[in-house]
Amino acid sequence: MKLTVVGGGSTYTPELIDGIAGRRSTLDVDEIVLVDPDAHRLEIVGEFSSRLLAHAGHPAKISTTSELDRGVDGAAAVLLQLRVGGQTARRSDETFPHRCGCVGQETTGAGGLAKALRTVPLVLDIADRVREVAGDDTWIVDFTNPVGIVTRALLNRGHRAVGLCNVAIHLQRTFAGLLGVDHEHLRLDHVGLNHLSWERGVRVTGTDGTVADRLPELIEHHADAVADHLDMPVDWLRRFGVVPSYYLKYYYSHDEVVEKQQTEMPRADVVTEVENELLKVYQDEEVVTKPEQLSRRGGAFYSEAAVQLVHALTGGGPAEEHVVNVRNNGTLPFLPDDAVIEVPSTVDGAGARPLPVAPVEPMLAGLIAHVTAYENLALEAALHGGRERVADALLAHPLIGQYRQADLLADALIHENRDLLPWAKA
Repeated sequence: MKLTVVGGGSTYTPELIDGIAGRRSTLDVDEIVLVDPDAHRLEIVGEFSSRLLAHAGHPAKISTTSELDRGVDGAAAVLLQLRVGGQTARRSDETFPHRCGCVGQETTGAGGLAKALRTVPLVLDIADRVREVAGDDTWIVDFTNPVGIVTRALLNRGHRAVGLCNVAIHLQRTFAGLLGVDHEHLRLDHVGLNHLSWERGVRVTGTDGTVADRLPELIEHHADAVADHLDMPVDWLRRFGVVPSYYLKYYYSHDEVVEKQQTEMPRADVVTEVENELLKVYQDEEVVTKPEQLSRRGGAFYSEAAVQLVHALTGGGPAEEHVVNVRNNGTLPFLPDDAVIEVPSTVDGAGARPLPVAPVEPMLAGLIAHVTAYENLALEAALHGGRERVADALLAHPLIGQYRQADLLADALIHENRDLLPWAKA
């Protein structure tokens, strides 16, 4: 099987390759093509990825190219991990919202909208070429943020696409460690949208086959560790009895986060330093295993989630359960059917289908519906451009929601991205 990674010059890529090397018996990959316009990074990452596979005794071969058509021709699955504008654009996303006292973050709020506007048109162009060159049966796995909006754009265009995020698998492994159980026996009752999700159950299968929800035990005995991991107040965790994802702090602690951001180094600067260090490590021909520094890059367990998902989509075996971004189709009755939600789903060669979800509590459902409305307007702005569409999407976002802020942020966003948005140059 041929697997293609678009954005293959990313310093993330060796994490994925390491995951493939460790799953030789379950993922039948014999060719991996890395596609990226940055020839310098692509060469470094490609050569290091080849050493990783060789050291692990994996027979797959790595090739690199800047030509999309060549890279995706014959691929069974294409993974998208793009960052339009690089870390420079990310730094802008994380800082320009501060002018209005709003959170600066690359996947939510005004920064998240900026990323969506830059990303959606390019991803759709890539996906159209994938379908034309590789065929209608090729799966597209989107790890490109904002995953929910990008996945919705792909599905609306008719592509065979599934969105993937590492939040669920990261929490699964964290909870398994705290509870002292095998992660393979732990299932999350995960509900929400991408980067707007909660765990309402932690179901562990015992040696006798019985399933118990150990979320109450997790909160009772490990609340401090969980709260510290998610950067949230421990009393809130105990009070509500659900575990929000790390990204909910931008909603639940907005003002405190903004105050902290204004005195800290932007995450983009931190990641740039880590990436430069990683690229130096990757060039050392003596390094043949995943370096420790890669853990500081972010995206923990991304490789395992991606490899497992690709296996389910292409392996021809029985359906597997994965937390993915998928069409709502009535799963959450308070959302439109064509909304994209992030829930446990059955996945096989026919695609991903959401599993039934228990009724969602009003406090969660209200925020999910609010952000879904924003995402719909954000997608319209990404597809059609225009200042008014940008301002409308910002006004609809629960982290903004005021006329003056929406107008000021719309102008700032367009100014900051004028070279990356074709319609903004006019």
